[in-house]
Amino acid sequence: QEALVESGGGSVQAGGSLRLSCVAAPYASRRYCMGYFRQVQGKEREGVAAISTRDSTTYYDNSVRGRFTISLDKARNTMYLQMNNLTTEDTAMYTCAADLICDEYYMATIAAHYGRGIQVTVSS
Repeated sequence: QEALVESGGGSVQAGGSLRLSCVAAPYASRRYCMGYFRQVQGKEREGVAAISTRDSTTYYDNSVRGRFTISLDKARNTMYLQMNNLTTEDTAMYTCAADLICDEYYMATIAAHYGRGIQVTVSS
């Protein structure tokens, strides 16, 4: 069983919205935090947002704060990333991750589990 399965990527015009979903296997969703990284080819991977599986504390990178919302449905072992007011700068491969350290000020750069990644493309 895959640890994490992503869905919801695609193409959208600037100003539009997308929602990413990440379904986690039970063994991958019970420790520390879950979150999303993104990477543009040729650039370093960056942490976008994360949420604590214990108390739902959230972390957001400054570049997405106020536009993206991360949430967790524990009953369904599913994490969501609602992305609004998208810009071309949000174009990237988004990867779901689980079992990583986070708090409201910090998101670890490594995780124990990763999804395969899903492309988000925002056109002007």
